[in-house]
Amino acid sequence: MPLALGAKLGPYEIQSALGAGGMGEVYRARDTRLERTVAIKILPEHFSCDPLRRQRFKREAKTISSLNHPHICVLHDIGSQDGVDYLVMECVEGETLVKRLEKGPLPLDQVLKYGAQIGDALDKAHRSGIIHRDLKPGNIMLTPTGAKLLDFGLAKPTAMIGATTLTAAVTKTTPVTQEGTVVGTFQ
Repeated sequence: MPLALGAKLGPYEIQSALGAGGMGEVYRARDTRLERTVAIKILPEHFSCDPLRRQRFKREAKTISSLNHPHICVLHDIGSQDGVDYLVMECVEGETLVKRLEKGPLPLDQVLKYGAQIGDALDKAHRSGIIHRDLKPGNIMLTPTGAKLLDFGLAKPTAMIGATTLTAAVTKTTPVTQEGTVVGTFQ
């Protein structure tokens, strides 16, 4: 059931719906303590009784909180109220790459700029032992200052140790995605 405008989750007041995906609903909200706009992702009601879904949701929070990078969405808080689990993140203003591409192709200089920024964000995640697993235009937000990588809901930690690179870790183990399986979300 969607949250009503004006509803409160802890100190956060819901202002509007921003979107919904397979693992959550996202709302624009006001942090009444710090007087700032935030994005709140909630675990949908039909998943709240599923321990595996709740575990994945909490893993997303831990994953995001371990990554401090200018091109990765920042996690501010987590909470649970009346059976509603939620993540509080920075509210990234802009448009998704998928929305921007509906208007036509990007100029080469922007492609290179955004590509380098997302590559840098993924490099940070990989060096931190995290694989995003849902990289797609809908999970990249374009802002006036550059690109931001969103939605670590399918992210998983790797078995990397120290300075081991992702490539080395993958070649020494089984494939990241087993043959005949699909990981990610369809668009």
